[in-house]
Amino acid sequence: SLLQLKLWNKYRVSNIPSLIFIDAATGKVVCRNGLLVIRDDPEGLEFPWGPKPFSEVVAGPLLRNNGQTLDSTALEGSHVGVYFSAHWCPPCRSLTRVLVESYRKIKEAGQKFEILFVSADRSEDSFKQYFSEMPWVAVPYADEGRRSRLNRLYGIQGIPTLIVLDPKGEVITRQGRVEVLNDVECREFPWHPKPVLELTDSNAVQLNEGPCLVLFVDSEDDGESEAAKQLIQPIAEKIIAKYKAKEEEA
Repeated sequence: SLLQLKLWNKYRVSNIPSLIFIDAATGKVVCRNGLLVIRDDPEGLEFPWGPKPFSEVVAGPLLRNNGQTLDSTALEGSHVGVYFSAHWCPPCRSLTRVLVESYRKIKEAGQKFEILFVSADRSEDSFKQYFSEMPWVAVPYADEGRRSRLNRLYGIQGIPTLIVLDPKGEVITRQGRVEVLNDVECREFPWHPKPVLELTDSNAVQLNEGPCLVLFVDSEDDGESEAAKQLIQPIAEKIIAKYKAKEEEA
């Protein structure tokens, strides 16, 4: 029915079963990954499962690939890319190769940036092998509870996913993968969302995330695409501001 379709679209459900918890008073989503919640917390001890601050969920020791450990408080004051990935997944491996270069460029430019690897590998050995290629930090593989809580916090539905946080731990973009692939020189870091994007292979995935307006222009004439951009830019900015005021994703 139309109502069912509206609900699927409203909550961006892309696979089933999906269990989403909502605050009845405000209608806001409390938690997208309800299935992980009931698996991790069958007794309901953490009810009502609302979003916790990143610093609280990540709290504990982190690893470097040389075996050195550091406390998660070392991330404070930096932009952080939370990287959900696994060695068995080919798109993950190809993103990691690009990301290693991006990480180096951003650090060399003097920016405070750290990446946190949250593994979805199937064994400690494959985690170690994959992590050996990474110059950043990781949640220890054995700490399954913390890895799962980070998956829950960001409602991760597929990998690779790169979520970019500001130094306060607030989400700048969930589309870090697209941003890294589109901006190899990292000129746009930390990749605040643009109201109007040019449609490319790598960002077409966003057409599945919610309602989109696609404006077709004659690409032969550069003046035309610029005029089109100026036409829709103020409209897009207004829509994004409206959703931001409601603390919802546009």
